[in-house]
Amino acid sequence: MSGIEEDLRPAPDRSIEDVNADLGFGVVVARESRKRLLNRDGSFNVKREGLPFLQSLSLYHYFLTITWPKLFAYLVAGYLFANALFALAYLACGADALSGLTAQSPGERFAQAFFFSVDTVVTIGYGSITPHGLAANLLVTFEAFIGLIAFAFVAGIVFARFSRPTAQIVFSRNAIIAPYRGITALMFRIVNRKTNEIVEMEAKVLMVRRKRGGVAATDRDFIQLKLERDGVVFFPLAWTIVHPIDATSPIYGLDDQALRAQEGEFLILLNGFDETFSQTVHTRSSYKAEEIVWGAKFTSMFNPPHPDGTISVDIRKLHEIESVSLTGA
Repeated sequence: MSGIEEDLRPAPDRSIEDVNADLGFGVVVARESRKRLLNRDGSFNVKREGLPFLQSLSLYHYFLTITWPKLFAYLVAGYLFANALFALAYLACGADALSGLTAQSPGERFAQAFFFSVDTVVTIGYGSITPHGLAANLLVTFEAFIGLIAFAFVAGIVFARFSRPTAQIVFSRNAIIAPYRGITALMFRIVNRKTNEIVEMEAKVLMVRRKRGGVAATDRDFIQLKLERDGVVFFPLAWTIVHPIDATSPIYGLDDQALRAQEGEFLILLNGFDETFSQTVHTRSSYKAEEIVWGAKFTSMFNPPHPDGTISVDIRKLHEIESVSLTGA
């Protein structure tokens, strides 16, 4: 059974294969969820509730997974806030707590105390302002300690983000239904956004749909699709992943409206070996039925060969499609 808590009602006619076919989402998610199971960014639409706040809080994981602009925004905001807080604390220690303050207005005194805090936390120590008295020196000691801890934490986060291997795979905005060798096929394409090399890339595509008639125990089918090829040894350019829609395909005989009526969703899992880090990387995404364009084909991403014979692809054309007739396919 999956790790998600499920409604364990007796189901003697369910085979082992049926039990494992839900991929770990569980029968409750399969039956009750009205959202897509897998977001385009690979995250799941399942929330975890019931844990105490401190146990559910994972700042390290959060800062590892947010975007770089958001991380820098947090760091700048925290840096300014901490120094402003210590500046107020220095001023609260008394008028003589900091020797060398020349400003008279409250705003200018706060500014000087703020920059003294900056000098302290980063151990610059210009010496124009010095702490005076027990309270101010204790505060300097505490701020210096906090600075060491904070910089160690930030350095660890930044290093982990740079050293963590990730698959920066870009998926085409839409999947398409296109002519393919006398029939039709479901297609989407991917490209490696990074300059690193990925080898032994493997793809797995599964179709999720509502069962006709709606079964109480498991209301969704999870069907692995047969691909034209489920892996490539080298992945230097782009890869169009193709599922031929023949008589054995679960999409066979369906049209756009029928697929939407079944709440069709296609889950994608990619695995490859990153040569730079010598580690396996993976990524995932999905396409809903309304994100599939029927009667289209991808435009070519290849540029004319360079004078030296080098082949290149234009990643900006990854999402470009053009209309094509499915008649006779």
